[in-house]
Amino acid sequence: MSDIKDTIQDQVKQNRVVLYMKGTPQFPQCGFSATATEILKRCGVTNFASYNVLQDDALRQGIKDFSNWPTVPQLYVDGEFVGGCDIMREMYQSGELQQLLSKQPA
Repeated sequence: MSDIKDTIQDQVKQNRVVLYMKGTPQFPQCGFSATATEILKRCGVTNFASYNVLQDDALRQGIKDFSNWPTVPQLYVDGEFVGGCDIMREMYQSGELQQLLSKQPA
């Protein structure tokens, strides 16, 4: 299991914005993943790394263990776990997500 945690750690470090989701941004396979993708688009984020947890059982369970968060999608920005769809929606509505995404990377 440590291999998948290492893989996730590398993915999160190598990409400024990462979304673990069901499906792909072009073809989300659940409503929450579709909403998360749409929120990122509305924030002006068109280039982000996405990983389809439905294609990899180890990743599907590994990301839940990695973040200690039971659901997918999961958003990471600048290597930090932000949250799932509901948190993304709340942060978007308050303007907090736009601020986070517009910051220059460290």
